[in-house]
Parts: sequence; structure tokens; C-alpha cells
Amino acid sequence: MTYIEINGAPATAEALHLPALTSYGHFTAMQVRDARVRGLALHLGRLDASTRELFGRSLDGERVRGDIRHALGAADARDASVRVYVYWPDGDERATLMVTVRAPQKMAEHPKRLMSVPYVRDMPHIKHLGGFGQNHYLTLADRAGFDEALLTTPDGLVTEGAITNIAFWDGGSVVRPDAPALPGMTMALLEPRLPSVRRRVTLADLPSYEAAFITNSQGIAPVCRIDEVEYAVDAELMKTVTTAYDAVEWDLI
Repeated sequence: MTYIEINGAPATAEALHLPALTSYGHFTAMQVRDARVRGLALHLGRLDASTRELFGRSLDGERVRGDIRHALGAADARDASVRVYVYWPDGDERATLMVTVRAPQKMAEHPKRLMSVPYVRDMPHIKHLGGFGQNHYLTLADRAGFDEALLTTPDGLVTEGAITNIAFWDGGSVVRPDAPALPGMTMALLEPRLPSVRRRVTLADLPSYEAAFITNSQGIAPVCRIDEVEYAVDAELMKTVTTAYDAVEWDLI
């Protein structure tokens, strides 16, 4: 069951009118274990930066932490999947925060198959609401037997997955596509801990890479296929990536 609080109180039918009737806002998603999360400062920074861009005002990180702690306590959960949604109705003095608490989740580690699609999210640097396009292409990919949709520009530039970031291995470096994309928390934590570079990656370039993997808030998984291009799972690479992520400190919320 999902537990929901809005502004630190259990969600009521009246309070849920706002998230039900508006798609203008943003959120962050995190995996919480023992009331801790990896990259807490990155999550709080993302929420504040997006609030400033969308609403013109800052968001107090301590308020966010307090609301998360309160929701976890009310749900009697120390391990959970948590999302923090931010809205700011016209005329209100402060943002409306909705915190959802669900069972903890972990990405299935089996190798993933990706289908490329011609779609780029609006304002891709913001984890905003109303992702109809990416959900539509993710559904099409699933119907076609794939695990994820790989978003690309009209000229074939690789950007990101519908709900993931992607990286490629060229034999010496982890290559992040240099393209408009959401800076996901897991990839942001990994990038400085790996031999990483940014480079334009096109669909035509895919056969030149030795391996690939995807990340999101639920974890990391290797990629075994993009369209008709197949990749062997590089066990040593995945061990290196996983070890780097496991070494990231968990921050107390």
C-alpha cells in the first residue's frame, strides 16, 4: 500500500485535488534503507534548483527532510521507495510538498533490451510531471518485447532512457551521451567514481561500443541489446560499476 502525506499531514481527498488536477510541478525519487539515502544533498539540490526555475522561489531542504522523516515514521517504514513532489499554487506563501512512501524497490539485474524512439523530453534537465511522451514510448517498447525505450533526437543523437540514464563502455572509459537529459542521481554519483567522459553518441555509433548499462533510482543493470545491436555483458565492468555504487555513503535523512 502507498502512504501519502501532503505538507506533513495524511493526505485527504480534498488535499489530493491539487496533484490530481495539475501537471505543473516536479519531483525526486529515492530508495531509502534504514532511514538513509544515497546522495541526499543531490536530491535536495535538485528539488531546490527545479523549484527556483519553475516557481521563482527556493525550497528549504530541512523542510523536505522533515516531511520525509515524518512520512516514514507515520508509515512505520525505515526501508522504502520515497518520492517528493513539489507544487506551488498561485497565491500560496510556500510550496506544497507531497511525500509518497511505498515498498522498497530494486531494479531487476537481468540484461536489458532497449528500443530506440524519436523523442526528447521537454526541459529534460528537470524531473517534471506530465511525462506522457516517455510513458507512451515506454509502453510501445514493452509491447514490442523490450525492457526500456531509448530516447533519441530526430537526427539520431542518443539522450537517455525513458526512465533511466545510459552509459557506454569503449574499453577504457564510461561514456555518457553529451546530450539533453535528466541528470539522474545514480549516474551522478557514479560518474566521478569511474573513468568517465562525455561524448556525442548516435545510433550509428552503437556498434563501436563494447558494452552498455543503465541506471535509475532503483539501481543498475547491463544492456544486452539496443534495436539490432547486441552487447555482451561485461562482468568486470559491471563489477566495477556496482562496487563504485556500493561504496557511496548513505546519508541520514
